[in-house]
Amino acid sequence: MPAKSSTNFTFIVLITLVATIGGFLFGYDSGVINGTVKGLQAAFHSDSVGTGFNVASLLLGCAAGAFIAGWLADKFGRRSILIVASLCFATSALGAGLARDSLEFIVARVLGGLAVGAASVLAPAYISEVTPAKYRGTLSSIQQIAIITGLFASSLSNYLLARVAGDSTAVLALGFPAWRWMFWVMILPSVAFFFSLLTIPESPRFLVASGNKDKALRVLTRLMGEGAKAKLDEIDASLVADHHRPKLTDILDARRLFRPIVWVGIGLASFQQLVGINVVFYYSAVVWGAAGFREGRALLTTVLTNAASIVACFIATALIDRVGRKPLLFIGSIGMAVTLAVLALVFATANTVGGSLALSGLTGPVALAAMILYAMLFNVSWGPVMWVMLGEMFPNQLRGSGLAVSGLAQWLANFAITMTFPLLLSGIGLGGSYGIYTAFAVLSIFFVLRLVQETKGKELEEMQG
Repeated sequence: MPAKSSTNFTFIVLITLVATIGGFLFGYDSGVINGTVKGLQAAFHSDSVGTGFNVASLLLGCAAGAFIAGWLADKFGRRSILIVASLCFATSALGAGLARDSLEFIVARVLGGLAVGAASVLAPAYISEVTPAKYRGTLSSIQQIAIITGLFASSLSNYLLARVAGDSTAVLALGFPAWRWMFWVMILPSVAFFFSLLTIPESPRFLVASGNKDKALRVLTRLMGEGAKAKLDEIDASLVADHHRPKLTDILDARRLFRPIVWVGIGLASFQQLVGINVVFYYSAVVWGAAGFREGRALLTTVLTNAASIVACFIATALIDRVGRKPLLFIGSIGMAVTLAVLALVFATANTVGGSLALSGLTGPVALAAMILYAMLFNVSWGPVMWVMLGEMFPNQLRGSGLAVSGLAQWLANFAITMTFPLLLSGIGLGGSYGIYTAFAVLSIFFVLRLVQETKGKELEEMQG
């Protein structure tokens, strides 16, 4: 795209910020569970398997939401599906807080998962489709800042609500315990997301693909001014020769099931979860509790980790359009492998006192430093870069379907890691669990070196399938 006027760039930034509210809700809804595990166990009398499913139930909805949203977005538009997602966020927050048993809670969380899954794939897709190549990485990576800000907000809210009540299971207000209010806090940003979405335009690339070129031209003119008509023709030329609307079968390959670019997307999405990042986000209070920390200190540690992650996201935003996507992934994989190995070693060699690990001497500070550094390395690399690349790496004809399949893979991997952690914790302990995540981090190094192609500076119309 040609150089932007300040007015157009301001408009692009504003609609980007609206889209990233979905990322904030994605982060909040994903992280809020971390402070409610104790309350769920007490309220629903669940064992380790039941607790794991209560925590992981959101992710079943996420997997379905990511897949369905990517498909529906090619039929009804990116903005339209995000509007539906905003309503699902609000309904889920209300329902999770009101749940009387595990079944009601799981239904509410699956509904929230549908919203999270939709936001996870459509927010970066929308941002990539309204931003110029020069700024696309920077603006798209704001999505990860929003996700981590949501995680930070949920951890801070959980900490403050539990502190005011005295405990996450203690009554806070109106006869309800603090853990229920942890869910209800999310209703306000969900409503704000709904009304904000009504003010932004539909993706011009979706409008071209759906045959609405006049409306697409109007949106492109608002985005880029005089070059709008040329860009419209370029987008149109990038679609398939028969100009059929994008469909799921476009990503299929007779020999490999999916086209090679889709397999790379699946790999990126899966490795982002297999390195165990969401054990930190979902179970950090449990991890530090198992390491001998009391509830208040464990929740405060989560706040510190998420705060450091936000700093890392800003670093990624500053570097992604300068350094590129592939170098950041490579550096992140190496760094995560090292810090995860340190955590695995510390946890595996720690003494056990009264059924809990005792991190004595320097082992406690070393483990905390390694955890924070691991989270920062993830959020300067795989956290934002994976979402940026999924939003931009697919050709226009394949973007919705490619995102659907890759998003499904991401959330299924997330579900597997989240569901198995309580079982691993009771079976092979923290040391063995983090050893598994270390192995996946090592494998991700070779995946990046051999299969990931750089997308920095390329227009979406240049992407090859």
